[in-house]
Amino acid sequence: MQSMSAQQLTVRRESFPIRGAFRISRGAKTEAAVVVAEVTDGPHRGRGECVPYARYGESVDGVAAALEGMAGAVAGGLDRVALGRLMPPGAARNALDCALWDLEAKRSGVPAWTLAGLAQPPGPLVTCYTLSVDEPAAMAAAARERAPRHPLLKMKLTGDGDLDRVAAVRAAAPAARLVVDANEGWTLDQLHRFAPVLAGLGVEMIEQPLPAGQDEALSGVDCPVPLGADESCHGLESLERLRGLYRVVNVKLDKTGGLTEALAMTAAAHAMGFEVMVGCMVATSLAMAPAMLVGQGARYVDLDGPLLLARDREPGLLYDGAVVQPPSAELWG
Repeated sequence: MQSMSAQQLTVRRESFPIRGAFRISRGAKTEAAVVVAEVTDGPHRGRGECVPYARYGESVDGVAAALEGMAGAVAGGLDRVALGRLMPPGAARNALDCALWDLEAKRSGVPAWTLAGLAQPPGPLVTCYTLSVDEPAAMAAAARERAPRHPLLKMKLTGDGDLDRVAAVRAAAPAARLVVDANEGWTLDQLHRFAPVLAGLGVEMIEQPLPAGQDEALSGVDCPVPLGADESCHGLESLERLRGLYRVVNVKLDKTGGLTEALAMTAAAHAMGFEVMVGCMVATSLAMAPAMLVGQGARYVDLDGPLLLARDREPGLLYDGAVVQPPSAELWG
């Protein structure tokens, strides 16, 4: 049922500097450009944050314009169910969906985890810490620094030289758990050559080795390391075609279009036998907070975005090394 209150939408573009640079196979960036949707209803305010992603044809201006185009619907009492019919999955819908969750929690006095149907309050999670792709020595140095407080390291890879990178990190952090993310940067031949070596180095999962759209090449591949889908995995509709090709699916709210679909997708993925990774773009604690609810049932949690920033928003999530606490109501939900 739509609210009869006079909801108002405000859209803001914001930028947060990244500590150093964040590099993946597609390139590097030095700032996190985010868009925030804020929905107010009298004294109550709900917020959601998204990261427009060029890989999916998104831009800050385009996402902001799409959100601004929803102002009339929001004023008319838009709710999350109607939002799912009016906007396609993606960053813009994510920001507004999460803002509506936050607003509902603030308006009702019922925390978002209860509204989401979780059986108990969310607990702390252990997140990956992501190492940008770099020369082996630089990645080893980063691993050596982070491993004492971050037992699960996620390595960004790119193709040539990746075995040297992983071997260097393993030598620098012998007790760390490792997952690797090629961000579509490998060929099938490289996957066949790399995977047995990576298995011997104790790598637990290989994320998105091939370009999205080439998933069928994985049919019948007996990979010694479980494969995870990221760029190939968006919303609920993508799960069926990934069955038999991947064992892990990466659920990101900026891809699903918000918490509403992310929760439904996580439940469906578990029912289909997938393991779930909850992931993020490089963003602030406001973007991570809703994903904490998805992370409660996830095999892998990758919500380290604020740790990669030179500064986070205040208040933010509380991180103690790899352990991240659920959000306060002041932040979200």
